[in-house]
Amino acid sequence: MADGLFLGIDTSNYTTSAAAVRGGGVFSQRRLLPVPQGALGLRQSDAVFHHVRALPEMVEKVLNPGEKITAIGVSDRPRDLEDSYMPCFIAGVSAAKMLAAAGGARLFRFSHQAGHLAAAIYSSGHNELYEAPFIAFHVSGGTTEAVLVTPDEEHILKTKPVAASLDLKAGQAIDRCGVMLSLAFPAGPELEKLALSCPDRFAYKPTLRGADVSLSGIENQFRRMLEHGETPQRIARFTLEAVAAALSGMCRALISEYGEMPVLFAGGVSSCSIIRDRLSGEFGAFFAKPEYSSDNAAGIALLAERKYEKEAEG
Repeated sequence: MADGLFLGIDTSNYTTSAAAVRGGGVFSQRRLLPVPQGALGLRQSDAVFHHVRALPEMVEKVLNPGEKITAIGVSDRPRDLEDSYMPCFIAGVSAAKMLAAAGGARLFRFSHQAGHLAAAIYSSGHNELYEAPFIAFHVSGGTTEAVLVTPDEEHILKTKPVAASLDLKAGQAIDRCGVMLSLAFPAGPELEKLALSCPDRFAYKPTLRGADVSLSGIENQFRRMLEHGETPQRIARFTLEAVAAALSGMCRALISEYGEMPVLFAGGVSSCSIIRDRLSGEFGAFFAKPEYSSDNAAGIALLAERKYEKEAEG
């Protein structure tokens, strides 16, 4: 643990967030971007606008007056791939660059995905994952992907994509089901409440190609259920159990290919108790705590602390 104050900034598709790491503690603030009722997301230009308005307040809430920032971490892209880009991250990068220049702080850039993984490692209490390879799932509205993670001096967590959804993302399926049932967007928490009130269980056989998965069949099926007069509770339960079955199939295929190793789940979808219970039971998988599952800057701040510490050692 390095001495100092480490600020993290993340401006993702749906959340503006800032976090500070100091004295071994993590202090974070986040705000969901406003999505109109019935809509399935925001245009990137609207997301950038809302980030610019909200970010100063989020940063102000995690900093103490007069505090000197040692290093700043910021997410500047969705994933660690050359063609990974999304305009909403411009808002966070601009703010981070200004703060670093004004205060003489070191500035480190990471992917949004890496921030999710670091937050999951921290909140699950398994810091040993920084020292050896493991499989990680990033499951959200924009990503359903598994990566092989290895320790790395430059990136801290180096990721290699090894499986993904071939079509619909898990979070998209959940949100489309929720919006169909007139729930607020993002729909995960409300859909889970509905599902937990249903005592029925559903078997679902996922469509796999190797370790990749197709999720579009889930949407087709829950729409048919609505047409046939199924209750919202049963539709919600089916949807979340089907997503859990798909992730289980992916995980089983990857362990068969790469061998037994730790499995970590991050991203907003992984906060669902139905999904967590199944996958932790089947694979002993580690999960971020729910408050660290959604988009947040906590992992980015933690990565900045580790990066700074490694540079100081070197």
